[in-house]
Parts: sequence; structure tokens; C-alpha cells
Amino acid sequence: MIFFDKEEFKMNRYHLFQQLIFIALCQFSNHLKADDISQSLYIFNEETWIEPFAESGFTWGGNSGVHVESEDRIFFLQRGETKIPEPTPESYTNFPASMGIPEWNVLRGRGRVWQNCIYISNSQGEIIDIWNQWDYLFQGTNGPGPHRIRISPYDVDKKVWVVDETGHIIYVFSNDGKELLLTIGEKNIPGNDRYHLNLPQDVAFLPNGKYIIADGIGNKRMIIRNEDHSYHSEFGEGGSESHQYGSVHSLAFGPDEMLYVVDRINKDMKIYQQIAEVNSLSYPNYKYIESWSDLGLILDLIVNDDSLWITETSPPRLKQYSFEGNLLQAIELPTSGSNFWIEMHSISVDKSGNLYATDNQAGRPRKLSPAMNIKPERLIKTPYQVK
Repeated sequence: MIFFDKEEFKMNRYHLFQQLIFIALCQFSNHLKADDISQSLYIFNEETWIEPFAESGFTWGGNSGVHVESEDRIFFLQRGETKIPEPTPESYTNFPASMGIPEWNVLRGRGRVWQNCIYISNSQGEIIDIWNQWDYLFQGTNGPGPHRIRISPYDVDKKVWVVDETGHIIYVFSNDGKELLLTIGEKNIPGNDRYHLNLPQDVAFLPNGKYIIADGIGNKRMIIRNEDHSYHSEFGEGGSESHQYGSVHSLAFGPDEMLYVVDRINKDMKIYQQIAEVNSLSYPNYKYIESWSDLGLILDLIVNDDSLWITETSPPRLKQYSFEGNLLQAIELPTSGSNFWIEMHSISVDKSGNLYATDNQAGRPRKLSPAMNIKPERLIKTPYQVK
């Protein structure tokens, strides 16, 4: 006959139960749903966060760009507005994709009217200004249209740069929107020389006034221009090798004079090292170092002092990487419910940690606020500035 202590048996069974619960929780934490992961860092603000301003019968278009100048001035770029059909679908709330997808995925321009392409809000979602005086620059566009909106952090005048993909041109405006100060490229004329662009995507700035244009889908190159906007040099080429491009979609500078370039088509990121003396005529000069592959369909990035963040689509998500290429966090975005995403095309951050983003397919601007008790170092921070 075998004897055992009943109390000891109960205690062992209790500990076994605890271990099973712990294992189950660990497994669950590795397979969290989109809302569980993303809302642990950010709060998804209501879809009506920003004050609607479209006239009756219209709604948002594909929002392609966002740039935070300050919490009082957040610039948005949209590819026109969308005409709402009659009768209005019962499912419509205040953005195109609420009427149903894929039918009202506005990436291809269904119902598009080229109006209210550049607008400014504050962090409370109040509309500060609408630059509809410049809508004529995009009217008649047969294609995606404007792609990015940027301001150099080193420019005391805070000029506003709008990269018009389909127009093969970049517009530079005064900060108040009253003047068009400069155009780079020739409108509707693609080219592959020192003066023309071919489907440009982005622009990034250096402290000395030089800047790099991501040129882009057509030419698959980066063009460096001087402070006076004259041609300096270029690098990059098309192809499927690790150092070659399917597209140059976005770019950003990082610590130690590194440059990070997103290739949306080849689904990788190219990393370069700046190798010239800062005060030399050859500065900047970028040497290819490596590529991070198998990253998904990347759209935008922000480089911080200690890591970098990228946005991907299919599925929509944010990912944080160390500078060694190690994945640190993956934040999956909701693909259903009122806060669903199709893509997070552009991102920008304010000093309070609020993340502003644009959905170019669902057709709406978004704001994600930090969740309570989240350590600031876990969040996306304002972009690294070259020293």
C-alpha cells in the first residue's frame, strides 16, 4: 500500500496549476492581438479626433503626409478630397473607407476632387489653416499626387517642402503659406539628369543647408543638393541586388553620420555611412554598408538617438529596431472596428509623445496618444537631429 500526505498533494497540485497558468500567459503574450499590443503603448483616439472641415457632400481624401512643427502647428497633406456618393451609404461615418472596402479604398483616387490638399491643425484637432490657394498646383493630376510634407529642423524660417510624386516636382513654401519660394524639377516632365526628377518620394535635411532628395520610384537614386539648391552629387541605382533599389520611398539620418533609406519595392532598408570631412567640398559622401532584408512593405521611418522605427503595411504595423538590425518591438495595428487601419503611410511625433499618422488608403488623419504609465523610452520620439 502506498501512503501520501494529502496536504502535500494539494500543495503540489496548486503549484502545478500555477505553472500551467504561467506558461499559458507567456504563450498568450507572444500572440497578442493587434489592439492588445498597440494599446499597451498608445491610445487610439476617436476617429473624430480632428475637426472635419470638408464642405457638405465631401470627405477626406487619401492622407499621404504629416509633419509636426509644434503642438500648435501640425501640417497634413492629402491627395484631394473624396466626393460622397448619393445616397450616402448607411455605414459612412466621416472617412471614405467607412463606406466599405475595397470599394472605398481611395488609394486609386475614387471620387477624388483636388481641393484642400494642405491643411494645418493643432494637437487638439482644431483646424488652424487651409492652404487651398495652392490646390491649383495639383488639379488635373492623373496619378497619386503629393506624397510627403517636410520642414527642416535646422531652418529658422521653417519653410514647408511638399514632394509631388506625380508632378515630378518639389514645392517649397513660406511657413505662412503666402509664397511659393522655390520649385525643384519641372512640373509633369520626368527626367534623369541634374535638373529633373522622376516620381520623387521624400527629402531629408543636413544642418549646413544641404539636403537629399529621394528620387524615388522612377530614377531610384538619391540626389544631394547644396544650400543654394545647386546639384552636388548622387548615388543609388535600380536593381534587385542588396545594394540596389526597387524604389527609394523614404530616408532619414541617424547617429554616427548614418543614413537609412527605405526601399518599399525590394522590402528592405539600405544603410550608408557618411565618410567625407564635414567641411570638405565632397561632403556629404555616402558609402553603402548593408541592407536589412525581409522587412515587409515599408512606408516611412523615424530614427531616434538609440533606435529606429518603421511603418509597414499588409498587415499595418509599427516596428522598432536597434541599430544592429535586431527587432525590439512590433506593434500591430487594428484591421477591424472603428479604429481600423489599412496603412500608416507617414508618421510624425510631438514633444509630448503623441504620434500623428496618415492613412493614405482609408483616407483619414490619425492621432495616437501615449497610454498611461508607459515609460517614455518605449515610445517613438522626435527624430534624431544631425550634430
